[in-house]
Parts: sequence; C-alpha cells; structure tokens
Amino acid sequence: MRTLRTAAGGAMLHAAARGGLELRRRDDGGAELRGRFPYGAEAELAPGRREVSAARAFGGASGEVHLLAQHDFTRPLASTTAGTLDVQDGDDALTFEARISADVAGTSHGADALALLAAGLAAGLYPGFRVPPGGDDVRQDGPDLVRTVKRAELVELSVVTRPAFAAAQVEARSWACATPGPFLSPERRWRR
Repeated sequence: MRTLRTAAGGAMLHAAARGGLELRRRDDGGAELRGRFPYGAEAELAPGRREVSAARAFGGASGEVHLLAQHDFTRPLASTTAGTLDVQDGDDALTFEARISADVAGTSHGADALALLAAGLAAGLYPGFRVPPGGDDVRQDGPDLVRTVKRAELVELSVVTRPAFAAAQVEARSWACATPGPFLSPERRWRR
C-alpha cells in the first residue's frame, strides 16, 4: 500500500485486490481496457491491519479520475475529463472502461503498459482514493484492526504488475502517528 501526498497536503491511499482486466487492441493502434475492483474482498495491508471496501464506497466519483500505469501521474492512459474513461460504481464492484488512443498507446509508457497487459504481467487493478472524515470504520477483530472504507473520493485507477499486498504496502505506509497526541487513537492511525 502506498500513500502519496496531494498538493493540498492530504493523503491519497491505494487499495488492492485482484480484479478482472480485459484488453482489446483496436485496428487504429489504440486499445480498450475493461476492469473491476470487487467490493467486500478483504486485504491484509500489514500484519494486524486489514482493509475492505464496502459496496459503492466510490459512489462519489464526481471529480476527474485518471487511469494510470503503476500509480504514476506522469504515465496517464485515460481520464474521465478527456472522455476516455468511464467509471461505474455498483453493488458488487467498481468497474471501468478505458479507451486508450493510438497516440497514448504509441508513447513509451503506453506501449509498455499495453505490452505488460497483453503478456499477463500487469494483472492487478488498484484504486487510489481519499477518505473524508467519517468515511471509514475501524474495528477490532481479535488482535487485528479491520478498516472498512464506506465512502471515498476516487482519484485514480492503476494497472499494476504486482497485485499482491505484502511487502510494498508495508514499506510505503507508516502505521505510526504522524502527530503524537491523545486525539489520535490506534484506530485512527490509518492515515498520516
């Protein structure tokens, strides 16, 4: 799990799950990509820290959403603003359909992303999102903390080569309090 800082200083979180990705090449050199991020799938982000997204957690995707290669905003593939990305929030999954233009497919990052998808090496879909106050619940489950994301602002979807959660997420996300104090309980340490 990676945490990125936004220009406004907020944290943007990335969740993970194996979703279905379908790639179709077009005759004009472009491609169409469809995928889904299933709701209700629990992921272990770190020992003792699990996360699940509730149905329709990203229903408020009203702003610009990007489809990226590897969570890298310098490697865009499509966007809602450009009219090349459609995102649907359903009861069982967040789904998307992207139309990757021949121009984008012809860039080094576009060609690389499409080649990895075609070879089956990029098989994961991760949403990047911001959780507003009250948008999540954290509960104790035995020795573990389980966070349920109920409402979040979807910022990006990324096609990634490593859909597993273990090492990358632990290295990138700090579970320690950024600002110590009595107002930050262990359950609120999901965000920096």
